[in-house]
Amino acid sequence: MTQTAPSPVTVKRPTRIQKAAVIGAGTMGAAIAAQLANAGIPTLLLDIVLPDAKDRSAASKGGLERALKASPAAFMDKADAALITTGNLEDDFDKLRDADWIVEAIIEKLDAKRTLWERVESVAKKTAIISSNSSGIPMHLQIEGRGQDFRRRFVGAHFFNPPRYLHLLEVIPTSETAPEVIEAFREFGDVHLGKGIVIANDVPGFVANRIGVYGIVRAMNWMEKTGLTPDVVDVLTGPILGRAKSATFRTADLSGLDIISHVANDLQKVTPPDEDFTLPGFLVEMVEQRKLLGEKTGAGFYKRVKGAGGKSTILTLNLRTFEYEDKGKVRLAALEGLRNLPLNERVSKILALQGPEGEFVQGLMRDYLWYAAKMAGVVSNSIVDIDNALKWGFAWEQGPFETMDVLGVQNVIHFLEMYGYELPPILQSFKASGRDKFYQDDTVLTPSGTVSSYEAPYLVLKDLKKDATKVVRSKPGASVLDIGDGVLLLEFHAKMNALGEDAVQMVFAAHKAVQELGYAGLVVGNQGENFSAGANLALILMQAQDGDFDDIDLGIRAFQKATTSMRFSPHPTVVAPFGLTLGGGCEMALHADHVQASAELYTGLVEVGVGLIPGGGGTKEMLLRFTDGLPSGQNLMPAVQRAFELIGTAKVSTSAHEARKLGFLRASDDISMNRDRLIDDAKRKVLELAPDYVQPVMRTDIPVMGEQGVAAVKAALYGMLMGGQISEYDREIGLMIAKILSGGNHVSRTAKVSEQHLLDLEREAFLTLTGKRKTQERIAHMLKTGKPLRN
Repeated sequence: MTQTAPSPVTVKRPTRIQKAAVIGAGTMGAAIAAQLANAGIPTLLLDIVLPDAKDRSAASKGGLERALKASPAAFMDKADAALITTGNLEDDFDKLRDADWIVEAIIEKLDAKRTLWERVESVAKKTAIISSNSSGIPMHLQIEGRGQDFRRRFVGAHFFNPPRYLHLLEVIPTSETAPEVIEAFREFGDVHLGKGIVIANDVPGFVANRIGVYGIVRAMNWMEKTGLTPDVVDVLTGPILGRAKSATFRTADLSGLDIISHVANDLQKVTPPDEDFTLPGFLVEMVEQRKLLGEKTGAGFYKRVKGAGGKSTILTLNLRTFEYEDKGKVRLAALEGLRNLPLNERVSKILALQGPEGEFVQGLMRDYLWYAAKMAGVVSNSIVDIDNALKWGFAWEQGPFETMDVLGVQNVIHFLEMYGYELPPILQSFKASGRDKFYQDDTVLTPSGTVSSYEAPYLVLKDLKKDATKVVRSKPGASVLDIGDGVLLLEFHAKMNALGEDAVQMVFAAHKAVQELGYAGLVVGNQGENFSAGANLALILMQAQDGDFDDIDLGIRAFQKATTSMRFSPHPTVVAPFGLTLGGGCEMALHADHVQASAELYTGLVEVGVGLIPGGGGTKEMLLRFTDGLPSGQNLMPAVQRAFELIGTAKVSTSAHEARKLGFLRASDDISMNRDRLIDDAKRKVLELAPDYVQPVMRTDIPVMGEQGVAAVKAALYGMLMGGQISEYDREIGLMIAKILSGGNHVSRTAKVSEQHLLDLEREAFLTLTGKRKTQERIAHMLKTGKPLRN
């Protein structure tokens, strides 16, 4: 059917999305509703009326219940489930008229979607955006027969599962979607839902699935050709190649082998013969005959079995016998020397491998890069969006065009021509021009072969640092950068962003630079994998084992000065934590004038896990926060108990929302849904605080319980020891925490102490513990295994 040409008259500007509706409460629909609730958006969740169900809304209520129990958690805070109203498509359909955005996530059948849209058109308000979450049915086919106004407000919104954690949201306009609708929805998805937005063309598979599924199919075929096994291929296509730990076959198991097969077969029908989505015979047998569908059936390419003592073992499917085998951990000698190299160096060296492993990687990479280049201008009109789709949808470090830049595009062209590939148009234009990179000097090549300027929509530190004038101070473990508008940024960049000597020194250098160079204030943040996993334990252990306790003492004093400088400086300091923000990283945030946190924040004071206590003011800060929260004259024990439980159990938040409930964030602190915008949001907060900023002074009026508090905690610890909940050494550490939280053993219960007094108690306890054998054993065990030792 021929599509109607769009009218020159634009639709009404969409209203800000304040209420949403999700139609379909299956795995995907319920998870989308949960993400909307995470963003604070009241959401209506509708599904069919189940036959013979006592509750006519049982389907939607069941979907919500599954989302509440999902692992990994769909909700950042389960209390936000209250924002979701459940209902059914018969009794509650008229409620859709209140929604600013309506998205469907129903069965993947074109007729069902068309019927639904006919009903939606009759009730949706004229400013509502209408979307489908379909992963394969073209958007323009779904809206045939609908009115022009409806068609111009319709745009595809393809989330990746699970929506909370996978950053990608493919936005798929049709030829009739109004530009203002695209922009309004792009902004909503980016800022409010926290997604990385890719504009996809309305073609089969869109961007990520079209290229990603092709890569999975080709990996299976190359594995069959080279005689390798799934576990070996997953080593070759996992982190070593800058891709997710689930690599190829674990990813396929998680996605569902039936889904992979279905998508590949559908793409085979609608794509040119040279694209070749033909599935290998072993996958057809697994899906159609043996029903080995992956995680959903408990067995696919891998199968998890529990042995003696409940320990799990991962078995690998033998594709010749279809029996599962315990093959142990795969080790490829040729890769051992590559793991610690930067990704760009690894990629080149992996392509130089010999034997069947080399044949596999080279064949797969040829197919993958050729196909990605062929899809430029087909699946998207932006190679930046294609790169981002693969990175955000599959958790890869590099997209295909970035990989070609690493290898040299002219080398890739030669590589493909040598094996008889017909060059896609974009590579033909490269061959003619002699250009060797897609991304070059703030320009990017477009699929049509023209050069376009390119600037990321948010601050990218690695791009900023290309201008040497932006680097104000630098050491191997930390740097100070000028991020514009009179704001400096302190960036940690050691391994796991551990807070060692470089980081501490650069804290002081950053504050000094703000004052001497006339900046408005400071942001503390970075764009690594995590904000900071805490102190440099290896250094502490080495000093302790060598008996360098004077150096440890000086180090603690310096670190306390660094953490407290986040608040007690002449300018505003905003800390922007994300991911793992543990121990000392948490203490940095606790002392900030303001915290601009990523929604995905896993923060806590975890020092007891290595036999220590929070020594950078964390213990002091939790006590101060919780006592300040008590009504005047109330018993302090609830505050002491609350702080003790957080520190003594090494509690870590599962989101920024939970961090606020636990007390690691204040009500005045802010949360950014999109981590890519975190530094920009923090910078804006500095500029907001700077004009009226007054430097705080340390408190001297913190009420403490003294010996009474120590005695109460001591009794509780004794009961836990007798009950086998803690070890004797845990009890010893607990008593030290209790002493700090109570202001010391020799302080009366009516006393008030200073922040410095509590910092001194922290320092003394930390120093004492580093000298104890069991603490050193715990640190050594953590460094070796990554797990705590309870000795």
